[in-house]
Amino acid sequence: MKVVIVEDEKYTADLIERYARQYDPDIQILKIIPNVEESVKWFTKNSTVADLILMDVQLTDGASFEIFEQVDLETPIIFITAYNEYAIQAFRVNSIDYLLKPFEFIDLERAFDKYFKMKSSIGKAEPQLTLKELSISILK
Repeated sequence: MKVVIVEDEKYTADLIERYARQYDPDIQILKIIPNVEESVKWFTKNSTVADLILMDVQLTDGASFEIFEQVDLETPIIFITAYNEYAIQAFRVNSIDYLLKPFEFIDLERAFDKYFKMKSSIGKAEPQLTLKELSISILK
């Protein structure tokens, strides 16, 4: 699985990477991106490369939701943040889970398990449905 981490705190980015590799040593961390500006640049060129994005909400240069205003991403996202007030907004942009900091390995493990379960379910759904369309239909 190919993963991108969007997190501005080095300690937290390292922890996320460590937990991800603990979950699956074969996980490829494609990139750790610290802010909105670099995220927009990277995802503009690589919007379909990652299988999963692990993303903080509040970054040094703004809220991560600004990324979605500039780049069309359909990649599933696990949000990891200290702010609980953005949960509804997160689920409107491909979120499959919303973890609150501080978090433990078990929290990320459950989120990864949920990702794989959803991925398996989507594979069984009608082939013309994208993850984004499936997420929207679930929210309705």
